[in-house]
Amino acid sequence: APMLVKEVFDIIAAINQQGKTVLLVEQNAFAALKIAHYAYVLEVGVIVLQGSGAELIADARVREAYLGG
Repeated sequence: APMLVKEVFDIIAAINQQGKTVLLVEQNAFAALKIAHYAYVLEVGVIVLQGSGAELIADARVREAYLGG
């Protein structure tokens, strides 16, 4: 249901734009990182990377492991 996913992410972004903090746990890394001001990448419960959403999207390790290269 791609339209439903888009709607949920639009609502999350709108809540965040109101100045509220949103904690998002999401398997769709690209969609989550696109709206994240700051993000953590976990592997087996351990933080392995952190940074802004834009920084993590640009990180080769994240692209390879989570965004399909």
